[in-house]
Amino acid sequence: MISKQEAAAAVRSAKAELGITWAQLAEAVGRPVAWTTSALLGQQPMSEAEADAAATLLDLDSEVSAALRSQPARGALDAAVPTDPTIYRFYEVVQVYGPTLKELIHEEFGDGIMSAINFRFDVQRVPDPAGDRVVVTLDGKFLPYQW
Repeated sequence: MISKQEAAAAVRSAKAELGITWAQLAEAVGRPVAWTTSALLGQQPMSEAEADAAATLLDLDSEVSAALRSQPARGALDAAVPTDPTIYRFYEVVQVYGPTLKELIHEEFGDGIMSAINFRFDVQRVPDPAGDRVVVTLDGKFLPYQW
């Protein structure tokens, strides 16, 4: 059996070779584009039908489909501080605004956290005269601490 990382590499390669978008893959899988992308990059387990739909669209074999169905070891960063510029900016956002986000969540909801398990996110492009904006929405269930 191949690893989830090897399956992700096969997905990326086939996607580029065939000119297929993440949105087209999400439509074939029947799930949101953010979740589908995460799953195909190895961070979510897919059902047999979802994995087979992606593999079929990408003309990949059953070994890739099986790897896409396996339980992931979540967390995709190779280092504590990411070096990829796009990923680093999210690290920077948390470094700069993390304490503010924590304070605002606690003020609004009380003592607790935003779930990364019961979680959705979206990425949108918004036109702006000064340059297009990247809008990232993080949508997690509030989980109160229980003592």
